[in-house]
Amino acid sequence: AMLDPDRGLSLTIARVVQRLQGSSLHSQLERQARVSLHKPEIKLESLKEDIKDFLKTSGWEKKLQNAVYSELNVFPSPCHPAAPPEHIKEPLAYMRKAQGSWEKRILKSLNSMCTELNIPLAQKRPVNEQKELLNKWNEMGTDEPDLSLFRPVYAPKDFLEVLMNLRNPNYENGEQPSFRNHLGLIQVPLKVKDIPELKEDFSELGLNIGQLGIDDSAQVPPEFFENEHVRVGQKVLAEQDSAAAQQYVRQGCPTALRADLWALILNISNQPEDILYYEQLKSNVIQHDLLVDSLIYKDVKLTASNDDYYFVFEDYLYQVLLCFSRDTSVLEHFTYSSATPPKSYIQGKLGMEEYAVFYPPNGVIPFHGFSMYVAPLCFLYHEPSKLYQIFREMYVRFFFRLHSISSHPSGIVSLCLLFETLLQTHLPQLFYHLREIGAQPLRISFKWMVRAFSGYLATDQLLLLWDRILGYNSLEILAVLAAAVFAFRAVNLMEVTSLAAAEAVLADLSTLKVMPLLQIFLFATVT
Repeated sequence: AMLDPDRGLSLTIARVVQRLQGSSLHSQLERQARVSLHKPEIKLESLKEDIKDFLKTSGWEKKLQNAVYSELNVFPSPCHPAAPPEHIKEPLAYMRKAQGSWEKRILKSLNSMCTELNIPLAQKRPVNEQKELLNKWNEMGTDEPDLSLFRPVYAPKDFLEVLMNLRNPNYENGEQPSFRNHLGLIQVPLKVKDIPELKEDFSELGLNIGQLGIDDSAQVPPEFFENEHVRVGQKVLAEQDSAAAQQYVRQGCPTALRADLWALILNISNQPEDILYYEQLKSNVIQHDLLVDSLIYKDVKLTASNDDYYFVFEDYLYQVLLCFSRDTSVLEHFTYSSATPPKSYIQGKLGMEEYAVFYPPNGVIPFHGFSMYVAPLCFLYHEPSKLYQIFREMYVRFFFRLHSISSHPSGIVSLCLLFETLLQTHLPQLFYHLREIGAQPLRISFKWMVRAFSGYLATDQLLLLWDRILGYNSLEILAVLAAAVFAFRAVNLMEVTSLAAAEAVLADLSTLKVMPLLQIFLFATVT
């Protein structure tokens, strides 16, 4: 149920206040206010106003604003106070049910691997192993353990099969009128945007607006735009305002400013307590051996280690992903995710809740390709604890939506439907042709979207794409780009006669330029 705006606002304020009260920012602000009492310019008769002015001029007010902005970006707008908590996770019951049975399958796959390999889910490392791991922490890639018996718990194509079988039980045999003519693989009726709505949402990508990532815009000489854009970017950074930074990056980030701008948008400042927290996660990795460690190791070996761009970051990837699996603060995102963290029981106590623990501790079981969420960030951040925090924030804001079943507009189900609808509406001939030859477009584009195109685009192009994910606080652009790629290769695709041939046409995206593709598709397509 929708709330009246005032009620909704007061609920939002209450929630933000409650969340900030427990934060380190809150205690820092209190400390600053206390310190300010000793300053000569603070008078007893105007105490409240003076402290406010002090917090403003000393930059603390900005920090508070950014923290509030960050909360508003991450958490969903409040439901009706009477709505049960599962509605905040996912309003549609059939989606919750589908996500639940998918989780059971993943867990079964994990448990059967344990049984087959006779390896426990978790065990303490012997002291000599702990020492060894500590010594080679920065070069874990040199290790070549035998992982031939480990297999990814699932791959994107297994997940696609699940999404293809999703149905809304209220509409038996697809009789809902508006949806009957959708001929894609996704058969659930969710509302997705059409091109006019997307144009409005992504108006800053318009043809007459300066963009980083477009070399030959007719309107503005690119070097003039770039110099001016860098100047504005430096000003945005000096202001330290997350909201301004988010607006700014919609036109792309200058390479030299990107790391700082993303950190500002994500409200990551890498304080001493954050570095300490990262060190604690690291010592947890050193002390305990989890079965997921081998899955992470194998995933990095199968993906990033074979990638021309990313193989140099292999060691960073182990560090970040191993620490991530131990990070219980990640559990917080399950309040607004349709997923539920898997539970495991202490030996011999199966089903007894007081002996249940989340497994892995962060509640996230990695799948084939998971390490590619981290790889591109290694180009921007070289300090492990900062890299770690940026990745964790990107995950709890965006990436979790790419591997859970939900009705959220940035969720993978909506992205698949948006992609298919754009193609069916704007390139009907291509869509029908590919469907006829058994090469449903989504079978090809699904893996691009699940990985947010990481590992498919050249890195400079990928970063320009991720600029826009952050700028619009939305993953919808992934579906638009996937459709734009098909549009771009349409002539060749009209000639293929099999799925394998269609895949071959789209096998290499590393020469594509993201921004021109998006612009042409959104703003030059006749609607």
